[in-house]
Parts: sequence; C-alpha cells; structure tokens
Amino acid sequence: MSAGPKLDGAGAAKMATLEAATSHLQRVHGIVERMAIALRSKEPLSNYGPQVKRAAAPLVGLLKGQFGMISDQATALILVASRAGGGDQQRVRSLREAVGQIRQSLEIANAKVREKHTIEESPKAAAKSDASTAA
Repeated sequence: MSAGPKLDGAGAAKMATLEAATSHLQRVHGIVERMAIALRSKEPLSNYGPQVKRAAAPLVGLLKGQFGMISDQATALILVASRAGGGDQQRVRSLREAVGQIRQSLEIANAKVREKHTIEESPKAAAKSDASTAA
C-alpha cells in the first residue's frame, strides 16, 4: 500500500508513462556521459550518435500520446545526436542540455499529474482504511 495520495485511473496511467520515460531518459543520459568521457580522452565519437538515437527513439513513442511537448524535446535530442558538422564538444554540450530539459519537463509533468489527478478520500473511507490498517 502506498503512503502518498491516491491517483485516479488516468493519473495512474500517466504516472506509469512518466516513470517509464524517466528510466529511458536515464539510459540516454548514460550514453551521453560516456560520450563526454570519450571526448575528453580523445576517442572517436562516431558510434555514440546512433546509440543515442536508438535509446531515445522509444522515448518519443512512449510520450507522444500523453505528453506531446516532451516527445518533441526528445525528437530534438535525436536531431542533435544525428546532426553532422559542428564540433564534438558542442554536440556533447547540446545533448547534455537536451537531457536536462527533458528531465525537467518530466518532473514538471509529474507534479502536474499529481496536482490534477489526486483523489480526496471521504472521511468515512479514510476512517475505514485507518481502522483496517490498525487491525
């Protein structure tokens, strides 16, 4: 049993989507940070762009239905990863920035879902649940 506030069905579905998106984003972030380490040690970065694209593509599909704006940010991240030209250092900086923006958007969406979809328990239901947990 969760100790926090209860969510309605739509809120629970949205929270599940946000949690899955957060785990996908963590994977993308890991790849970007490995890319930054490779850049620092003067290793070739040619195989990191496709890795970022493959890791971020499910994120776009996952978010498209309920969180279109965040999905668009993930699409922009994929574009940065696949763009040719420019310096590698600038690309890594842009990818880090994009990951940060998506993470911030996910946190804001999380707070909004909690705000909009929290169910207030009636006093009878609250007393009944307190009595059942005390027994």
